[in-house]
Amino acid sequence: MYSLLLVLIYLAFISLGLPDALLGSAWPFMYPLLKVPVSYAGVLSMIIAGGTIISSLNTSRVVSRFGTGLVTAVSVLLTAVALLGFSVSSAFWMLCLWAIPYGLGAGSVDAALNNFVALYYASKHMSWLHCFWGVGVSIGPYIMSYSLTMSNSWERGYALVGLLQIILTGLLFLSLPLWRKQAQAKRASQRETPKALKIHEALRIKGVKQVLVAFFGYCALETTTGLWASSYLVLQRGVTVEAAARWASLFYLGITLGRFLNGFVTDRLGNRKMIRIGLAIIAMGLLAVMLPVPTGLLPLVGLVLIGLGCAPIYPCIIHETPRNFGAENSQAIIGIQMASAYVGSTFMPPLFGLLVNYILIALYPFYLSLFLVLMVVMTERLNRLVTSEI
Repeated sequence: MYSLLLVLIYLAFISLGLPDALLGSAWPFMYPLLKVPVSYAGVLSMIIAGGTIISSLNTSRVVSRFGTGLVTAVSVLLTAVALLGFSVSSAFWMLCLWAIPYGLGAGSVDAALNNFVALYYASKHMSWLHCFWGVGVSIGPYIMSYSLTMSNSWERGYALVGLLQIILTGLLFLSLPLWRKQAQAKRASQRETPKALKIHEALRIKGVKQVLVAFFGYCALETTTGLWASSYLVLQRGVTVEAAARWASLFYLGITLGRFLNGFVTDRLGNRKMIRIGLAIIAMGLLAVMLPVPTGLLPLVGLVLIGLGCAPIYPCIIHETPRNFGAENSQAIIGIQMASAYVGSTFMPPLFGLLVNYILIALYPFYLSLFLVLMVVMTERLNRLVTSEI
């Protein structure tokens, strides 16, 4: 039972990543056909982000009533239907409508699965599962590229990913008894009763505000780094466009590879130590990016180091949640953490874009450093607060 359910969760994490890069890879082909400005991709991403924030904040209440397995299955189904809706959309307003269930489904499954793994599986699995999310993100653009190359159709790319999600939905519904048995066995041994906390109740728990700010800072740093890396290398450091694109992509490869490697050591070192190591590696990477040296190699290596440093932080913060705040509170708090993460990843990269317009892109490593400092301060304050409670 344990192994079979874990395989399904790995598949679900791949599925979670599959649609994430579809819009970015297809949009240059889509927007002329839809007769909208190129900037309208931001409208879709904001609608999706809004749905994920809303559903993340409500995941605890829904999971406490229906269980993680059913919430995951229905959420994946909702995402699948939305993707199939994208595939038959002929106007931009139709995409906006389908983006609503897409965001709602993605937020619920993300928060529900992360809490389930944090409660019932070792930390190494959290790292490997998020590595598999990276695999899904990498496969999605290849599916879209294949569709555009073979049939000159972005719609078919969305349809293929939607069908894959439908297949996974069927497997998830068939596996519902396994989810219930796993949860019942664990609760019987620990005698825990999950609580559907309201937001204001969760915020009163010591350390929750700190972990939310830390999570906000992490996702702001990760998404801003990935979005603006190529532009910084080309405009500020004189790197060629082709080289900048290759090395910027290695930032994400660093995250994926780092999470794979972290799985072999995280149970031995512990989540807190892994977070500290990650923050130290990010600091080294940012230093390499900002040093005013004539060679272009140093900032390129710096970006890879930032990716490697980012690798353990997200999964380790989530996996530490039941230990920090109690298993009975973890679903509610992880849901709020997901919402805080989406706020950081949605609003902070565009804010840097405004700074680029009015000041200089040279601020890039210093802007990222603000989020690093925020994470260091908040994670260490969280550790002190939680330790004082034990």
